[in-house]
Amino acid sequence: MHVVPGLQVLYFGTPVVVLSSLNEDGSTNLAPMSSAWWLDQTCVLGMSDRSRTAANMRRHGEVVLNLPDSGMVGAIDRMAMTTGRPDVPEHKQAQGYRYVRDKFAVSGLHAQPSQTVRPDRVRECPIQLECRVVAAHGMMEPDIRATAFEVQVLRTHVEEELLIPGTAYVDPLRWDPLIMKFTEFFGGARNLYPSRLATGWRMPPLGDRQGTAAR
Repeated sequence: MHVVPGLQVLYFGTPVVVLSSLNEDGSTNLAPMSSAWWLDQTCVLGMSDRSRTAANMRRHGEVVLNLPDSGMVGAIDRMAMTTGRPDVPEHKQAQGYRYVRDKFAVSGLHAQPSQTVRPDRVRECPIQLECRVVAAHGMMEPDIRATAFEVQVLRTHVEEELLIPGTAYVDPLRWDPLIMKFTEFFGGARNLYPSRLATGWRMPPLGDRQGTAAR
């Protein structure tokens, strides 16, 4: 039987992304988020207009999408209640957020220079996407409180062991993304059922790789 609970949280399950953006002083700010989706070589990122990352992206127009695997959950969680804004907004103070200037230090992660944009990548993340902002769309009218940023992927960096040998495809049996589901972290890749869609995208047959353990 269906009920109508009036859900307060609609994060049914999306990958965690650590966004690298450029502060005014040239340093890199890190921000974990999970409101992201991809289409071809474009990604849409949804975030509060009161965040440091949103301000950085509006001003500088560049961002790196660092995708952590499930084994990085501790480092990501250490950033979860931090903000790059010295003037912590009242609603975030009430939630327990605190200002942290150096997110690399607090998380234990390390910076890695990017090749096409200025914000640094996160060295430990096995997938990194260098992007530029191409559009920004206000959300939550009539009082705009969030923005959906449309970004174009300029360059991808992938750990070689995640690729299907001899191809430009990430092996879904090896890639174990960190998932945010109803504000909780999840991981553990497992194939449930053969997909017809994979054939249309000319992915190598999954049956040839079933012996590959999830990373």
